Amino acid sequence: MTVVSRAVLVLMIFVAVNPAAAQVAPSDAPPPSAAVEEAQPEPYTEEVTVFSASRTEEKLINAPATISVITAQAIEMAPTRNFAELLRSVPGLNLTQVSARDFNVTTRGATGTLATGQLALLDGRSLYQDFFGIVMWDFLPVNLNEIKQVEVIRGPASAVWGANAMNGVVSVITKTPREIAGTSVTFGFGAFDRTGGGSDEPRGSIVYFSGTHAQALDDRWAFKVSGGGYSQDALPRPTGIIPGSPNTPYPAFTNTGTTQPKFDARVDYEFGDGRVLSFSGGAAGTEGIMHSGIGPFDINTGTTLGYGKVNFTRRGLRAGVFTNVLDGNASNLLTRDVNLQPVAFAFRSNTYDAELSNVHALAGRHVLSYGATFRRNAFDLSLAPRADNRTEFGMYAQDEIFLSDHFRWVVGGRLDRFDYLDSFVFSPRTTFMIKPQENQTVRLSYNRAYRAPSVVNNFLDVTIVEPLDLGRFSPALAGRPPYLLPISSFGNEDLEEQVLDAYEVGYSALVRNRVTLSAAFYVNRTKNDIFFTELTGQRYTASNPPPEWPLPPAVIDLVPDRSFPARYTYLNFGQVTQRGLELGADANVSRSLNMFANYSWQGEPEPDGFDISELNLPATHRVNAGVSLNHNRFLGNLSVSYSGAAYWQDVLDARYHGRTDAYTTVNGGVGLRWLNGQVTTSLKVINLANSDVQQHVFGDILKRQVVGELRAMF
Repeated sequence: MTVVSRAVLVLMIFVAVNPAAAQVAPSDAPPPSAAVEEAQPEPYTEEVTVFSASRTEEKLINAPATISVITAQAIEMAPTRNFAELLRSVPGLNLTQVSARDFNVTTRGATGTLATGQLALLDGRSLYQDFFGIVMWDFLPVNLNEIKQVEVIRGPASAVWGANAMNGVVSVITKTPREIAGTSVTFGFGAFDRTGGGSDEPRGSIVYFSGTHAQALDDRWAFKVSGGGYSQDALPRPTGIIPGSPNTPYPAFTNTGTTQPKFDARVDYEFGDGRVLSFSGGAAGTEGIMHSGIGPFDINTGTTLGYGKVNFTRRGLRAGVFTNVLDGNASNLLTRDVNLQPVAFAFRSNTYDAELSNVHALAGRHVLSYGATFRRNAFDLSLAPRADNRTEFGMYAQDEIFLSDHFRWVVGGRLDRFDYLDSFVFSPRTTFMIKPQENQTVRLSYNRAYRAPSVVNNFLDVTIVEPLDLGRFSPALAGRPPYLLPISSFGNEDLEEQVLDAYEVGYSALVRNRVTLSAAFYVNRTKNDIFFTELTGQRYTASNPPPEWPLPPAVIDLVPDRSFPARYTYLNFGQVTQRGLELGADANVSRSLNMFANYSWQGEPEPDGFDISELNLPATHRVNAGVSLNHNRFLGNLSVSYSGAAYWQDVLDARYHGRTDAYTTVNGGVGLRWLNGQVTTSLKVINLANSDVQQHVFGDILKRQVVGELRAMF
């Protein structure tokens, strides 16, 4: 019996022997008697509705994909205003913070300094940056109090969301102006320890503020305006030898903090018959360190992303257009170009996107959803000067078939066409759902998803130099200026899309209206992984010396591998198999007390066709648990997160590859409401134990952070 078969059997046995796991009667059943009603527990948990799984609203328990939801209440109780910390407790989601501004997210796989397979959305607007294939999370223009919920699809979602939803989707959904009516302001000030990694820097500071005003002018018009800013000093850098490396010391560079201003506005017009027309626009800025394969870039002040968006909804019909305008520049802090100047990166892009979707119920047994998207990007990139523009178009359709009260079958797929790929890309999906009770679901699913090569993957064109100390070859040459070894990096226009086939067995249940349970076992097979790698057949050797080599070519034979690196590019590699298990429980013990716990296991990736040293290796075990209290005037929360050891190979060359140790962080906060709940003061602490936490082998050190916060609502 296969592992998947055993997992299915275990879940089916659980359903059979545990009928109490869903005490809520089906929606078409007669109402219970008065005596039974009195025996039922008070419903502390409202059934959560999600949109991201099928691009249409449905109950979380009926979604054809495994989804975690971070609610507005959880956001309010969070121990930090850092969006990254909201995601850290999601099972199966790997998150690395590598600088004060830079964090990366990947679901069910190792993340890295430039995570390229996770799509991020804000009210359906893509935040994915096509030039690098990444998400810059600091370009979220809204304040946390404006967020209604965050939906995390833990698994591939290209069947409805298209390219780059290969590992999953993080979808941020905001409140409407009517839902957030009123005025609110938030101020926070804090400090954090910077003695980690052997440094003795003074404490760093954190300052943030935000304000939101929303108002319904009449029964048709409503609006919202918001703004804010976040500023944090640089985190401490690690020192000494890189753990697990071939005795390589951490290179020294000037680390920086971050400043992130933002502004957002929205106007809604309601026609009164279910139709809504919405206009929104805003901008967000950033500065600070962005780590990459060729070392850290310092993003300069003035880097901004502005957007404008128009949306129309009428019941299941949704139509929208938006534009993202990015303008920024950065300088590398380690690598130099052939003129010995820091490698500069000026990046400008204009994105134009149009989308249309609809939902129909047919014959009482079908829910058909379908839609189409069009996207065009214009680029001006100093690292990829030949890149100009890209156009992509996609169509999708999905049918949810109600076979009976206990069985449902979801079948769908999406077809995409890119002007830089040779053929159409097809992303199918199928999920068979077994529902022993209304609030209990077993899912058997298959999904195919993909990531298209980024602009930099296709058109990178830069030459860097590495200084070589000639004294290492002969004492007579000691003291001479170093030889500047030129190393060229270039894109590959023949890259194919990276494809993931995912098989999953999942289980969800709402137990006695209080406890939400989830379990999932998955097998992911990725092929055509896109890696930045050295062309070993084109190295500098004694028979092929580098240009203007000042010594006899035979000297090159003295280096350990008798050659120097000469060229790097992006290539498609074979296949990787990744297996994992996720378990979770979220309990509303009472109206004021909530508890959660989850566990994630990720097996070691199994590459086929290349060596495992080409891969980042995720933590095998991750555990999260927490409790929060929201009672009368008092607020409180305490959470614990554990992540196992991991291995990283995505920065510079093999000399800088290494591992991070397992770490545990304890976070907490307490708060008190004043003036009939209009004012809330709180104290929030991250990493209570003040341990040295390093989430990437080349990343910064995270120490204890203490913040005092004042929130007022009018």
